[in-house]
Amino acid sequence: MGWIVLVICLLALVSVLIWGVVTMGIGGEYNSKWSNKIMRYRVFLQAIALLVFVVILAISSGN
Repeated sequence: MGWIVLVICLLALVSVLIWGVVTMGIGGEYNSKWSNKIMRYRVFLQAIALLVFVVILAISSGN
């Protein structure tokens, strides 16, 4: 179950990363409006994915 949550977190993270790369490619006003918000989303999702991974490791090593 935990691995499924981790995969969902990673898919969300990759989606936001791709969104950020596309935004940089578009450039202009769209980039200046969204780039900082997308970076914050990415950092937040990375933290969540790392936390889920650490919890999975802690639970699995306790057995």
